[in-house]
Amino acid sequence: MEFYSYGAVVVGSGCAGLAAACELKRAGVRVALLTEGMALGTSRNTGSDKQTYYKMSLAGSEPDSPRDMAADLFAGGAVDGDCALSEAALSVRAFMNLSSLGVPFPANGYGEYVGYKTDHDPRARATSAGPLTSKFMTEALERRARELGVEIFDGYRALSVIRSGGAAVGVLALDVGSGGLCAFRAPDTVLATGGPAGIYADSVYPECHTGCSSLAILAGAKMQNLTEWQFGLASLRPRWNVSGTYMQVIPRVFSVGDDGEEREFLSELSPDPYEAMGTLFLKGYQWPFDTDRADGSSAVDLLVYRETALRGRRVFLDYRKNPFGIEKPDFDRLPPEAGDYIRAAGAAFGTPIERLEKMNRPAVELYMSRGVDLGREPLRIALCAQHHNGGVAVDGRWRTSVPGLFAVGECAGTHGVRRPGGSALNSGQVGAIRAAEYIAGRGSAPCSDEAFYAAAENTAAPFLSLPDRVGDPVDADRVIAAARRRMSDSAGAIRNLAKMKEALRATEEDLGKIASAPFAGSGGISDFSRVYDTLVTGRAVLYAMIDYAGKIGASRGSALYTDEGGVLPGCREEIFRMRKEDVSARGSVQEVVFDGERFSASWRPVRPIPPEDGFFENVWRRYRENGNLDP
Repeated sequence: MEFYSYGAVVVGSGCAGLAAACELKRAGVRVALLTEGMALGTSRNTGSDKQTYYKMSLAGSEPDSPRDMAADLFAGGAVDGDCALSEAALSVRAFMNLSSLGVPFPANGYGEYVGYKTDHDPRARATSAGPLTSKFMTEALERRARELGVEIFDGYRALSVIRSGGAAVGVLALDVGSGGLCAFRAPDTVLATGGPAGIYADSVYPECHTGCSSLAILAGAKMQNLTEWQFGLASLRPRWNVSGTYMQVIPRVFSVGDDGEEREFLSELSPDPYEAMGTLFLKGYQWPFDTDRADGSSAVDLLVYRETALRGRRVFLDYRKNPFGIEKPDFDRLPPEAGDYIRAAGAAFGTPIERLEKMNRPAVELYMSRGVDLGREPLRIALCAQHHNGGVAVDGRWRTSVPGLFAVGECAGTHGVRRPGGSALNSGQVGAIRAAEYIAGRGSAPCSDEAFYAAAENTAAPFLSLPDRVGDPVDADRVIAAARRRMSDSAGAIRNLAKMKEALRATEEDLGKIASAPFAGSGGISDFSRVYDTLVTGRAVLYAMIDYAGKIGASRGSALYTDEGGVLPGCREEIFRMRKEDVSARGSVQEVVFDGERFSASWRPVRPIPPEDGFFENVWRRYRENGNLDP
């Protein structure tokens, strides 16, 4: 093995990882950033019609404050108040840093950063730099990281957190180019690996990003809210959210079976076609599937799921034609919310593609750049996993339960049941600042040379033994594909307890098989790592969901748990029968931990929003003494 030594190591090169590396370097910490590929990852390769960044209001006359924003984040349920307050309080600092680095967030002629309302947003706090906001962020942050001299190890796959005495002391990585192992020694490690993007088959995460949540799970870190995901309608090729304007222009939606017959199934939403069109319009800014809207805009998600998962049909958005054979829509007959919006946008005319060209030309160009002309061909869609609201449990400094280990970005489970659209981008920047400040001011003590070398060799041993195994070699891609299909079929937006238990049994069976199977050849270690991460992460998520179903079992957020004794939403399919949520359960957080052999789950109350601490002289004194790094 090759050995390296740093003051801190960051794993991941998305928005959060790059921000953490920049903040650490700026604070004087010698930092290394490990990435499997700078051009990979969700931040660099995803977006929507206008990808949202959520921050405290910086325009207009409507009052806002950090505590107002924190209260709205906290109201999403199963959210810790100290994290919510930090995300609100530092949102302006993080946003202005990105703007100063060149991310083109729009301001009016007087310098106000104007905003709009996004999903689960009571105020117009959202802003956007267009469909590729997070891509612009990564590019700007990478430029800054290179200017600062951050040492970047590109083409290195993190395999395991190296631990000694119960603390994280570094990272074991694979040099993908040479196939050799490398041990990175650091008293503090920041995981910024994104969400577990590779565990679902029906997914809008970019194919080049799978995540690596097993790093934290196998290190013994507590995981929280693993049950809480965000699902929504997305195109399959390319993988892209069809939110915002893609729905607000009211495209035609149809399904096709093996017989080739097209069916506009959204007519089932209402006998009045304009009422049905209004419901589709609402999907624009009520884009995530939400069980509370199962009789409203989220009925669209359920009908799409029914057509694809239950009936085996393909579903398409068609921007060439108006819905239901209407050649010239009467926009005055639309519900006011839809009709007023389209008229205000100056788009009350023509076909959906003509309206999209008028309202959001970059949204058309985005698909064109990926080989899809929305004016000439329909777009295939499905109900897909889009974001993990849960993840590694962290405190208000984004520290995990393992000393020396931090988690920032989507891999940190700070969001709870519901979150405003775009709050994840803000959270990643804020978490990076909070973690870096703490590491720079309270950095962990490095372990001894002897202890580190012993820990690194023990961590590397299972990987080095892979070529010596005997038996039938594992087809990594086949095992991963089967695992992903299991997750989407049993533990996606629609969850059935019996199916989840069967999926968990099959996942544990696969883990048993690969424990002694050979992974030979130049890609052996990488293949094993990919398979192991997929199965371990899927096992943790399934375990959490089964525990939740047994203890609470109510449908909430983007998860419909089937219940034969429950209520049936407007889409009259028995599989959608569910028990309504008791919102009092949102005051608790589920934590899951792996002790090396088995998982266990526990529940704790959310940490409340901290009391106000605004007396200037006291805050200033503590700031001079210790930078207010301690609560």
